[in-house]
Amino acid sequence: MNEIEKLRNKRMGEKLIKNFSRRMFDAYYCESSTDVQTLIKKIVPEQSTITWGGSSSIFETGVAQILKDGNYQVFDRADAKNADEKMAIYRKAFSCDYYLASANAISEDGQIINIDGNGNRIAAITWGPRHVIFIVGINKVCKDIDSAMKRARNTAAPVNMTRFENLDTPCHKDGLCHDCLSPDSICNYFSVIRRSQPAHRHIVILVGENLGY
Repeated sequence: MNEIEKLRNKRMGEKLIKNFSRRMFDAYYCESSTDVQTLIKKIVPEQSTITWGGSSSIFETGVAQILKDGNYQVFDRADAKNADEKMAIYRKAFSCDYYLASANAISEDGQIINIDGNGNRIAAITWGPRHVIFIVGINKVCKDIDSAMKRARNTAAPVNMTRFENLDTPCHKDGLCHDCLSPDSICNYFSVIRRSQPAHRHIVILVGENLGY
């Protein structure tokens, strides 16, 4: 990324931080994944209980690894040995100190869009964990709530679906959203967070890099 792009992203980030703050989110802009790692260490106290929803951004930034390597109590569903252990970690999310996630899209005025297949991520984002941290790449910024929803449905969801070779949906075949009612659909729950309640429970880290889908 050249310096002009970095400057543009920084200016956009500064605007979004103001808009998120107006909606009672804590918001930060980080130029790089390395900066995100440094910030996470400042925000999250050692010994905190932590888990996360499905998010490639958490792994792309290296955040998942520094938390697993650090002095934290991390509950990672990928470590579950069977379905019962995985379900226990899903339920543990509601009592954790920190829940990490990303967003399928965010609007310039500071609203967060997510789509879920099973609803576990949206449930934890909405209620339960003491704090929720969103790590979001600059590529997910959209002009308004309508374009953010379109991005979530027409870009994020079809790309995400390609990870599941055993599922059968129209978007798996052609990469386009068909507003389907397939039994294998991963677009069953939609979330719009327009304000953090309680205030400051939600923390947004906007990253000046392309992350996730």
